[in-house]
Amino acid sequence: MDLSTQAAAERPGLDRKSVGAVVLGNALEFYDFTVYAFFAKPIGEAFFPAADASHSLLASLALFGVGYVMRPIGGVVIGALADRAGRKPAMLVTIALMAVGMLILAACPSYAQIGGWAQAIVIAGRLIQGLALGGEVGPSTAYLLEAAPPGHRGFVTSWQIASQGCAALLAGLVSTLLALTIGDAAMNQWGWRVMFLLGLTVVPVGLIIRSHLPETAGEGEDPQAAGSAREVVGRLLRDHWRLLGLTFLVIAASTVSNAVGTNMPVYAGATLGLSETAATAVPIALGLASVGFPLLGGWLADRFGRRPVMIWPRAAILVLAVPAFLWLLRTPGPAAVYAVTFLLSALSSINAAAIIVAIPEALPRSVRSTGLALVYALSVSLFGGSTNFIINWLVTTTGDRLAPAYYLAAFSLVGTIAALLLPETKDRSLDDETDPAVAPARAAAE
Repeated sequence: MDLSTQAAAERPGLDRKSVGAVVLGNALEFYDFTVYAFFAKPIGEAFFPAADASHSLLASLALFGVGYVMRPIGGVVIGALADRAGRKPAMLVTIALMAVGMLILAACPSYAQIGGWAQAIVIAGRLIQGLALGGEVGPSTAYLLEAAPPGHRGFVTSWQIASQGCAALLAGLVSTLLALTIGDAAMNQWGWRVMFLLGLTVVPVGLIIRSHLPETAGEGEDPQAAGSAREVVGRLLRDHWRLLGLTFLVIAASTVSNAVGTNMPVYAGATLGLSETAATAVPIALGLASVGFPLLGGWLADRFGRRPVMIWPRAAILVLAVPAFLWLLRTPGPAAVYAVTFLLSALSSINAAAIIVAIPEALPRSVRSTGLALVYALSVSLFGGSTNFIINWLVTTTGDRLAPAYYLAAFSLVGTIAALLLPETKDRSLDDETDPAVAPARAAAE
C-alpha cells in the first residue's frame, strides 16, 4: 500500500455532525463579528458614553479592534499546539476561550453602573476572545482539509466559509425578530446582550462533539512537528516566506470585503439614514449570499483549480465596488442596500472558499495549522479590526460617502495581483513537504 492509499484508508469519516462541530468555532466568530458590527452604536453608548454620538461609535469600533491585537499570538500558540499535539486539543481550547470572551461582553455592567471598570472588563474579554479566534482557523481548517475525500477538498473546506454565512444569516434573522418584538429602544438598551448570550448556547454542544472527533494530524509521522512554537514559526519564515507574504495580501483583501459587508448596517443607518429596523435586516442579505456561494466557490475550486477562483471574483469586486456604491447613494433605499450587500458578499464568498483551501494545501503538514493561523490572524488583526473604524472615520472626516468603495477597490487590486502570483495546489499531495511557490525555482536551479 503506497502512502496516498494508506492516507486515504486512515482518513476519518466526516458526517454532517462532525463538519458542524469543526466549523462551529468559525461560525461563532462571524456571529460575534456580525452582532458586534451591527450593535456597535449601543455598545459604545453602554461602555464609552460621550456627548457626541459619533465619538461613542468610534470608541466602540476601537474596542472591536482591540481583540484583534491578540490574534497573531493565538495563531502562533494555538496553531503550534495543533501541529505538535493534534488538531482536536487545539479546537477544544479555542471554543472554550471563545465562550469566556463572549460571556464577559454580554454580562459586563455598563459604564454608568461601575465606571471605568466596565471598560477594563470588556477590553479583557475582547483580548481573550482575540486569543481564541486567532487560534481557531488554523486547526479547524487543517482538520477539514486532511479529513476530506480526494477530489473534494475544496468543497469540504469551503464549509469553513459557509459557516460564517450561516452565522451571519442567523444573527440577522434573530436580531430582526428581536427588534420587531421588543422595539428599537429595548434593543439599544439590553437586546444586544441577548444576542451574545444566544450565541453561547451552542458552545456546550460544540465541546462535546469536538471531543469525540478522530485526529487527523498524523502525530508521530513527522519528527519536526515536535518543535516548539518558536521553532515552527522559524521554519515558516525561513522556508515559506514568499508564500506567506502573498497569502497575507490575498487574505487582507478578503478581510476588508467581509468588514465592509458587516459594516453595511452602520453605513445604512448612520450614512444613508435608514431606520433602525431596516438597517437591522442588512445582515440577512449578507448571510444569504454567504451560505451558498462559498460552497459554489469550493465546488468550482475542485473542478477548475484554486487560482482562477481566487482571481476572477476578486477582480470583479475591483471593477464593481465604486459603481455599486454610486448606485446605492443615488437610490438610498433598503432594497438597494440589500442588493449591494448581497452582490459584494457573493463574490467575496466565492473568492474566500478558494483561499481557505489553497493556503493550507500549499503548506507542509508539520507547519500547516500554524502557517494558516499566523497569516490569517496577522491579516485579520491589521485589517479586520481597523476597516470598520477607518471607513467610518473617512466618511466622517472627509464627508465622502464613497470612502468604503475606494477602500474596498484598493485592497481588491492588491488581492488580485497577489492571487496571480500564487501557485496552483489543486492536485498537490497533502504529505508533500515542499513549498509549491518555490519548487519551480528550485527545479530550475537543479
